[in-house]
Amino acid sequence: MAQVNVGLLGLGTIGTGVANALLSKAHLLEQRIGLRVALAKVCDRKLPVKGSIRIPRERFTKDAHVILRDPDIHIVVELIGGIEPAKTFILEALSAGKHVVTANKALIAEAGHELFAAADRYGVDLYFEASVGGGIPIIKALRESLIANELNAIIGIVNGTCNYILTQMREKQMSFHESLAEAQAHGYAERDSSLDVDGHDTAHKLAILTWLGFGTPLALDKIHTEGIRQVSLADIQYAEEMGYCIKLLAIAKRVDHELEVRVHPALLAKSHLLANVNGVYNGIYVNGDLVGAELFYGRGAGQNPTTSSVLSDIADVARNMAHGVAKRVPTASRSPRPLTLRAMDDIETRYYLRVMVIDKPGVLATIAGILGRHQISIASVSQKERRQARIVPVVMMTHDAKEANLRKALSEIDALATTRGKTVSIRMEAPRAR
Repeated sequence: MAQVNVGLLGLGTIGTGVANALLSKAHLLEQRIGLRVALAKVCDRKLPVKGSIRIPRERFTKDAHVILRDPDIHIVVELIGGIEPAKTFILEALSAGKHVVTANKALIAEAGHELFAAADRYGVDLYFEASVGGGIPIIKALRESLIANELNAIIGIVNGTCNYILTQMREKQMSFHESLAEAQAHGYAERDSSLDVDGHDTAHKLAILTWLGFGTPLALDKIHTEGIRQVSLADIQYAEEMGYCIKLLAIAKRVDHELEVRVHPALLAKSHLLANVNGVYNGIYVNGDLVGAELFYGRGAGQNPTTSSVLSDIADVARNMAHGVAKRVPTASRSPRPLTLRAMDDIETRYYLRVMVIDKPGVLATIAGILGRHQISIASVSQKERRQARIVPVVMMTHDAKEANLRKALSEIDALATTRGKTVSIRMEAPRAR
């Protein structure tokens, strides 16, 4: 085989980047993989903006089936996004014996089992490096480089929008809403930012990482998901005073022969490998029984980093085709003994608590008594500045506590006549205090 032909579906920001890179780097790719990779056809509902991509008009189509039914197209690159029609197009491509490369995290997270089964059935490759971490090669690492490791944990900062907002809040002393507006002004956040700031984008990526790292496919509704809307500047400041930062984390880890999978803001000790992953950058911490702790770090989104991952997948598929070894790397594996998913109520961790109370004698003792009755011990406590209305924040760190016990305790604390508003609780992701 001298040439591999690529059909591209979707000519948005990433699609345009991939198209231009395939054209500009054709010679480099040929040198490095030993055969020519040609952009044969491009499909989008709109004609490309003049000057945005340099392809002859005869290679452009508005009909995806022109690509899907062309016997000379070997690899279909899906960059449409969303569930439909992307899912239908990918299934059609696979059934036609075409290999597929996609960056579609939502589709892989929600329908990966169906797509992977189809790829296996038709003996073709389905690659999706760009679905998690932008230009960070975490998918390849989990599927190949760390294949001999039994993983203990995958913990990631995998949403650049949220990480940018939390970084701005800490570094510039901005509120959540001010930081979100700045992220939108710089193009780091969409006008409707709910997918990012409510944690759903992170959950999609965690579902993929959990499947690859632990061989455990999970429905998205099984992943406990919280966003960052409730993180206040005050909480970031208090955490900073105690030597912690607050990050939105994707967490999958073995605990007592069970698997914890959750997305939520968390306190990280400043010594943690992820603590200095700031701005729009992503970081993914992996701990394996052979390699120990590793950190994968880089730009988690954007045209160029994502293009890099898509082209890496195209190159891998082209090499497989050249040597007749499709399915050399299984799309995803299922553990023969999948771990039981630990219920959220059963997780144990340390907690940061901020309770707004009326400043009067005995209040702290009452709160401590409620926590004690629910088997929650206090590691540290501080009562912050007195305010005009005599409402003060009491900030506490607990020792390890069970989630169910904490929820029961907080419902009692929030019902006290001396409590104002709902208690803020943020879990800690750090070595446990014993």
